[in-house]
Amino acid sequence: MIKLTRINKVEKFWVNENQIEFMEETPDTILSMVTGKKIAVAESAEEIAELIRRVQRAVLVTRAENGEVVFPH
Repeated sequence: MIKLTRINKVEKFWVNENQIEFMEETPDTILSMVTGKKIAVAESAEEIAELIRRVQRAVLVTRAENGEVVFPH
């Protein structure tokens, strides 16, 4: 999961990055979730993409350290 900031730039919350269908910058960043829900956040789409890359990298490293065969995409 990734920690994001609501558009009010005060409240923080967690999002399952696997549930994000797509992101738009309009200029606010809007996350469209697979459920159809839309969430406005303070972070840019690029910042969110970097957070997702970090989470995915950490998962791959952990799996590799545990001896699992990992096939990055």
